[in-house]
Amino acid sequence: MKSSGALFPALVILILLVSTSEGAISCSDVIKDLRPCVSYLVSGSGQPPAACCSGAKALASAASTTEDKKAACNCIKSTSKSININSQLAQALPGNCGITLPVAISPNADCSKFG
Repeated sequence: MKSSGALFPALVILILLVSTSEGAISCSDVIKDLRPCVSYLVSGSGQPPAACCSGAKALASAASTTEDKKAACNCIKSTSKSININSQLAQALPGNCGITLPVAISPNADCSKFG
């Protein structure tokens, strides 16, 4: 867990530098919402922490337009390439939090399909 915490500030800077968010939602907003999920998505088990689900719910509410969904997807895609996330945990996250997330948490997401 300590390694993911140390990696996160550098990751945020990297994402902010490479992100080209065109929607109202910014990559920094997406990262802020999903930051509590990082440790869980890398090495968690069982149910995600409450703070993670709260952030995922906030993201689900914020990503309402097609542009927002694509911007959030591109941000998550870039971020998840830099972090070795467990794809099964990432796919199960929305269901485990009792929400529908309008974007995928995956380094291989096709962001053109969201909208």
